[in-house]
Amino acid sequence: MTAPTPTGLTVLYDAACPLCSRFRDWLAVQPVLVRLDLLPAGSAQARARFPGLDHDRTLREVTVVGDDGAVWTAEHAWVMCLWATARHRASAERLARPQWLPLARAAACSAAGVRHLLGRAELREGVDGGDYPGRCAGSCPPIAQG
Repeated sequence: MTAPTPTGLTVLYDAACPLCSRFRDWLAVQPVLVRLDLLPAGSAQARARFPGLDHDRTLREVTVVGDDGAVWTAEHAWVMCLWATARHRASAERLARPQWLPLARAAACSAAGVRHLLGRAELREGVDGGDYPGRCAGSCPPIAQG
């Protein structure tokens, strides 16, 4: 038996992050194969819709929630965003395979690094314990501090 396939996804993104907002804008104009809702992470609407989520965490890493209740974070969330689009679904299905997932993880870590450079001061300084200066979603090796 295969897992149910979501017919809709909600992408929780950091509205204060220029990179996240740009990605939201890009995603909003893509032809999609499943319904996409784009919600600012930590917003009142996100908290009301998903009371069981760790909303502080959703501000530190992209989170995708399926209408079937499944939750994806970090590189898995990025892959699900691509999976929702008509143009990039085949790439997402490749990236989801174990041998390709490290590439998706590297892309997510790269985005996190760029986000760190563009992000809020507390993220740049690591005050919130987020994944940006020293870790990428807890799965990347530490970034050398220079």
